[in-house]
Amino acid sequence: MDHTLKIGLGQIAPVLLDKNKTIEKILACIEKAANQGCELLVFGEGLLPGYPFWLSTMNASTFESDIQKDIHAQYILQSITIEKGELDPICALAKNHKIAIYLGIIERAENRGGHSLYCSLVYINPEGVICSVHRKLQPTYEERLSWAPGDGNGLKVHSLKQFTLGGLNCWENWMPLPRAALYGMGENLHIAVWPGSLENTKDITRFIAKESRSFVVSVSSLCYQKDIATSMPHRALMIESDQDIFANGGSCIAGPDGQWVVEPVIEKEGLIVQTIDFKQVLRERQNFDPSGHYSRPDVTKLMVNRTRQSTINIED
Repeated sequence: MDHTLKIGLGQIAPVLLDKNKTIEKILACIEKAANQGCELLVFGEGLLPGYPFWLSTMNASTFESDIQKDIHAQYILQSITIEKGELDPICALAKNHKIAIYLGIIERAENRGGHSLYCSLVYINPEGVICSVHRKLQPTYEERLSWAPGDGNGLKVHSLKQFTLGGLNCWENWMPLPRAALYGMGENLHIAVWPGSLENTKDITRFIAKESRSFVVSVSSLCYQKDIATSMPHRALMIESDQDIFANGGSCIAGPDGQWVVEPVIEKEGLIVQTIDFKQVLRERQNFDPSGHYSRPDVTKLMVNRTRQSTINIED
């Protein structure tokens, strides 16, 4: 059954700003997905160690705020440096169960000095190898107070059985040219990850599916006040915001005809499992293929720069 793929949508909450406890939850979800026969497991945007909800609830734009500096310093300390092997337990479990994983992390990138943060989408193949790390090209609105802009290095696709997978972070999915880049590389299973909001996933999931004639898997996280780590600086101020739900989920799957395969699931933590069939992609490409027979490369063409950006090139 090389043309079918069993997918798990890991709609879970982080332990916000506690990477070790969040990794424990991720590992438990991988075990559960493996026990149910999943071949691909997807987690939400920035799940490890969590999305910076305090930016919109605690006046993050106040310049020289000691409160925001304290929280940001902790965010850096709880973020993930891939080069130090912090994803190794997740990679090892993926290899053990032969399951591919898309995981949203907050990355503390060594090649950019090791102090700025990037919202990154990591693809781990069934052999436990990290094959791409896509740093979000343009953080959205208040996210720019916390995350740095990424680059095109992670705009890559990956083969899994008969499917070709690619992925984008949150509002990147609204950017036509990154979508077109993935389409041009042969993507037919699009991964869209979100911090968690039905408002984000309910429209664009079906739109991208219809535009690309691909399956689209949107995966969101959850986050409630109870999910905030007790070690978070100024935790009490965030709780005083009177906002109990910071992220309500909304994970879903649309088919290449733009119709729901799994309708959005909200306010429910757990694993959502669905099997999809590659043949449906071929059926819908009969009348429209955005990078194939319905394209005009003699008229319009896209350039993609996949160079990993850094401020220095060292030659020893």
